[in-house]
Amino acid sequence: QVQLVESGGGLVQAGGSLRLSCAASGRTFSRYFMGWFRQAPGKEREFVAGVNWSGDRTYYSDSVKGRFTISRDNAKNTVYLQMNSLKPEDTAVYYCAASDRIYGSSRSPDYDYWGQGTQVTVSS
Repeated sequence: QVQLVESGGGLVQAGGSLRLSCAASGRTFSRYFMGWFRQAPGKEREFVAGVNWSGDRTYYSDSVKGRFTISRDNAKNTVYLQMNSLKPEDTAVYYCAASDRIYGSSRSPDYDYWGQGTQVTVSS
């Protein structure tokens, strides 16, 4: 089992940057496929980005491709989401998630563990 804790959210102006971190407990962090999701008020949770166990394969939604970068440091049990060129439509609660069953999924049900979320607000 793994516990996930996100940090790094906040308020930023459009065009700015933020870096989210997700710290994981447990010694088997490297076995998990890791993902970032987000949920805006009144909307369904959506996939943002994912990274494989070694960090050399990454996946992005079309809405963030070219602006966001996901990475992981298995020595620190941490996954990151670097967000650049932020837009007001990026405003949401961002969640970190881990899956040890499904590789490369963008579907929420395929993830087994979730963090509590961190708020990102982008002002225009």
